Parts: sequence; structure tokens; C-alpha cells
Amino acid sequence: MNQDIITLDHGSGGRRTAQLIEELLLPAFHNDALNALGDGATLNLSGPLVFSTDSFVVDPIFFPGGDIGKLSVCGTVNDLAMCGGIPRYLSLSFLIEEGFPLADLCRVVDSIARTAQEAGVEIVTGDTKVVERGKGDGLYINTAGIGTLAWPGLSPDAIQSGDDVIISGSIGDHGAAVMMARNGLLEGSALTSDCRPLHALAMAALECGGVRVLRDPTRGGVATTLNEFAQNRPFSIELDEDSLPINASTAAACGLLGLEPLYCANEGKLLAVVDAERSEAVLEALRATPGGEQAARIGRVTSRAPGKVILNTFLGGGRVLSMLTGAQLPRIC
Repeated sequence: MNQDIITLDHGSGGRRTAQLIEELLLPAFHNDALNALGDGATLNLSGPLVFSTDSFVVDPIFFPGGDIGKLSVCGTVNDLAMCGGIPRYLSLSFLIEEGFPLADLCRVVDSIARTAQEAGVEIVTGDTKVVERGKGDGLYINTAGIGTLAWPGLSPDAIQSGDDVIISGSIGDHGAAVMMARNGLLEGSALTSDCRPLHALAMAALECGGVRVLRDPTRGGVATTLNEFAQNRPFSIELDEDSLPINASTAAACGLLGLEPLYCANEGKLLAVVDAERSEAVLEALRATPGGEQAARIGRVTSRAPGKVILNTFLGGGRVLSMLTGAQLPRIC
């Protein structure tokens, strides 16, 4: 391809579209299902499946620790893993604005290919559309994923009083990193996004037994996710402030931006509610898996205030953590 930018011709379905597919996308995502270039993919799957779809509009599209391509694979792979599935296949669709630098698209495609390989999934079908300059804000991506269900029955309805709440690592890194990058405040900071596939961490936890539910706390963060668990249910969830793993760089960024880490997005952490008798085994398994070295028990399920999430503070008091209202962090995923 001898052009420097994406043009409307790349989305016409003609020669430029074919060139984009044959010279960029097929070499990056090479596999038999994709190479057939049908209107869809023929897959060999049996038994119960898990299925998820997501769209990605992050700003900026490149940020410390990741980019929109890596994020698009991780987001869907992680959703499948949180359902108790083993991720297998993804679809990939680009919505590209006319004038988008071809070099940036190549960089995103390379990131997608590397992340898909890390996650053990194949890109088997997709689509490319180009919109007029000024109408697409650079690049949007949609992915959908299919996996095989290996651990059925994960649900907030399975949570019981006395269960432990575990997180696989530090809280709020992605949201803080993206907001700092957007505002040009990252110079000299060690802050990076936690964006990563969670399939190995999920498998490590689930193989221990006793896991009631898994979730990756993305938009709305840990506090909102736990509210989704507790809302309209006969139990409360209590967190211990002194047990929360928050990196110093994330805490500093949140202080500067006026954000609460518990409401900041994560893109490489899982929350697990676990039978207390199995929680130590789950913690050990997470800590022995790359990405889970900072796994921590951060709270427990009680009957103190049904339907509520409570933070027990350093000072000995307790405050209710409500579900996020409004858009605290727009366009972070």
C-alpha cells in the first residue's frame, strides 16, 4: 500500500479494500477460517458456548500500557473468561475515519495480532468501514467473541454470606492512565494501564473451586461492579480500606484529577467472590499466575446492610459506596 492515510476508497469494497485486507489484515491474522474470505466463518464447536460483543472508542487510542487494538481483544476475551468460558474465536470490525494515518492502523493491527496470540484466540471474520473526514473521530473497533463454557453457574445469585471478595491486583490503573494521557500529564509518571487478557487468571481461580462469580471491573470500577452484585439481594458487601491494593502512581493521579480509584476502570483485573474455605487457595493460585502477583482479599459478604456496599475506613467508620452516577471517565474503553 503506497498511501499514507486511509481514504474513502479503502471502504468502497473495491480494489483498495481488497488491498487493505490482503496486504495488512490477512498476514496479521492468518488462519484458515479467515483466509476463506467468506461472509462469515465456519467454526467447529460443540457443547455449551459463551458469546460476548463490545465496542471500543478510547481516547487517546495509544496510551501507556496499551492501545485501542490491545484493548479490543482484551475486552472481549475477558468478558468470555468471566462467564466461565475458554475464549476461542473473535470477530473484528473497524470503523475508520477518512484521513486516519495508515501507519497508526498498522500499529493497531499488529497489537491486535500479538494480543490475540497471547490470549489463544483467532480472528476469524471481520469488516472494515470508512466514514467521511470529521465523522468518525479516528478509529472505533467492535469485537465479538465465542468460547466454550467450562465452568457453568457463575452468578451473583450464588453469593452467600461469609464469602470473601478477592481482586487479582491493583485498582484503577487503566482509567487513571488514560485520563492522564488525555490531559498530557504523564511526563515523569510510572503510571500505565493494566490492560491484559484475563483468561489465565480466571482459569487459575476457577480450577481451585469455590468461586461464586467473576467479573472484570471496567467502566464504573470496583465499587460499581460490587453494587451490581449486591443490588436487590439479601446480603451486603464490606470492603476494608487498608486491604485495597492501589499503586502509588494511580493514587497520585487520582488525587490530581479528583478521581476515586474505586470508581476508575480496570482492564486487566478480575473480581472474584469466593467461598471463604477456598479463598486462600484462590489467592495462592492468582499470585502464582502472571498478572496476579498483587492479588488480595479486600472484603467479605455480610448481612449487615442488604443490598449495600460498605467501605470500612482507616478511621474505624463505614461509608456506603453507591453505584456510579454520571460519566466520571468518558471514553476510557
